[in-house]
Amino acid sequence: MRSDNAKSGMQQAPARSLYRALGLTDEELARPLVGIVSSYNEIVPGHMNLDKIVDAVKQGVAMAGGTPIVFPAIAVCDGIAMGHVGMKYSLVTRDLIADSTECMALAHQFDALVMVPNCDKNVPGLLMAAARLNIPTVFVSGGPMLAGRIKGEKKSLSSMFEAVGAYAAGTMTEEDVEDFANRVCPTCGSCSGMYTANSMNCLTEVLGMGLQGNGTVPAVYSERIRLAKHAGMAVMDMLKKNICPRDIMTKEAFVNALTMDMALGCSTNSMLHLPAIAHEAGVELNVDIANEISARTPNLCHLAPAGPTYMEDLNEAGGVYAVMKEISKLGLLNLDCMTVTGKTVGENIKNAVNRNPEVIRTIENPYSATGGIAVLRGNLAPDSCVVKRSAVVPEMLRHEGPARVFDCEEDAIDAIKGGKIVAGDVVVIRYEGPKGGPGMREMLNPTSAIAGMGLGSSVALITDGRFSGASRGASIGHVSPEAAMGGPIGLVQEGDIIEIDINANTINMRVSDEELAKRRQGWTPKTKEVNGYLKRYADLVTSADKGAVLKGN
Repeated sequence: MRSDNAKSGMQQAPARSLYRALGLTDEELARPLVGIVSSYNEIVPGHMNLDKIVDAVKQGVAMAGGTPIVFPAIAVCDGIAMGHVGMKYSLVTRDLIADSTECMALAHQFDALVMVPNCDKNVPGLLMAAARLNIPTVFVSGGPMLAGRIKGEKKSLSSMFEAVGAYAAGTMTEEDVEDFANRVCPTCGSCSGMYTANSMNCLTEVLGMGLQGNGTVPAVYSERIRLAKHAGMAVMDMLKKNICPRDIMTKEAFVNALTMDMALGCSTNSMLHLPAIAHEAGVELNVDIANEISARTPNLCHLAPAGPTYMEDLNEAGGVYAVMKEISKLGLLNLDCMTVTGKTVGENIKNAVNRNPEVIRTIENPYSATGGIAVLRGNLAPDSCVVKRSAVVPEMLRHEGPARVFDCEEDAIDAIKGGKIVAGDVVVIRYEGPKGGPGMREMLNPTSAIAGMGLGSSVALITDGRFSGASRGASIGHVSPEAAMGGPIGLVQEGDIIEIDINANTINMRVSDEELAKRRQGWTPKTKEVNGYLKRYADLVTSADKGAVLKGN
């Protein structure tokens, strides 16, 4: 056992004295030591139940003959961090989580790990750590929140942000907004739509790193506790069989994940996280293949914010496995990939049933013949940008209009809420990328303000920042190169005509190469004075099209 390096032999007698100071018995030390990585805290609603999940995992590990030992991972609540300087500290935690987990796991020589994340950055951060460490690892999340209900209709966090926009437009009262605030997030769990946390938890099932139901069983269901116990048992079985993350997270598994990303209509943030996870697994995952995969993959789900269904509905309809079963009928999945169950993808989904073809469309009746995400290129984004096509109304799939240019999110929000943005405009928000932000803030506030003010079907938004999975509309992010790295988005001027064709995967500004060259002469990208961790991050981070991984990793 790997843990023998820390606990066995005369040389490790001092370490054994410290283990005994923890209250561990000789019987417990004789067993494999399994690290339980807990993201529990009291500031993230998706994490407030993780103490119960962790206890259940510990029981499962112990029942299967292991000794569970808990250590923490941090997590930021994106919804609480949204719209102020706090959002600069969201994406950057992904690498802190991966690095600190690596430190804890190797310093203490754990034999195996169970990751217990739930929200936006600690799911991919812990997947990055699992790929890097390559010791037997299982994921079990805290589960999604139930949808809120207002006047008989299901609502979620995206409805809340859009209510603020509606208030600015004068179509909702302050009392209406507070009623939403009291009702849209009724339980613990990751927010109830196909936002980033739920997207990544669902893709953990697809990758083979989580058990069936990990992405969809609601946080408040007792089934989630049973799932956690089985996760603890599963990691012990993996340890016996020596099944490790890189045996599971292969090139084929990542192609499966991108395919299901398209079918499920996941958050655009998946296009930032999957390449970063693949990078840690030694797999090159270029975003260019996304359009190729999208072209052959139908979109079968329209969960909020794209449609009126929620994670609880997907769970009742059969969950991720049922969607995989539908997609497998087209021969689009590699069914031979290994998973944490010790079985292949094909064996896992064999008995999956689609119980509600309104929530999970059949391949004969998809929402669209192509996938939920599109990667665009053009003279505005030579290295690519990303849009959640499944959340764009048909009339905005092709759009052209004058650029309304802002060098930060706050200025754009002031203009939108001040009524200065009109139908047909293209809002451009720059210097919000990984380096320029720094931290690549999510733009849920401006997209929600646009939707709330009734402009969602007539105004596009383009940024070198990124979008929450709760964003909808023609919201185009991850523009690369970003403005701070000298990207053409930094050369856009007020009134330039921007042409967007999502079906053709193009995005251009109607400005000649000669004019762009003239603008570039004497132009220097803006910089921001930052210090501490943000400065170190800005110095090390790479472009969004590379997954915003850090140099040297």
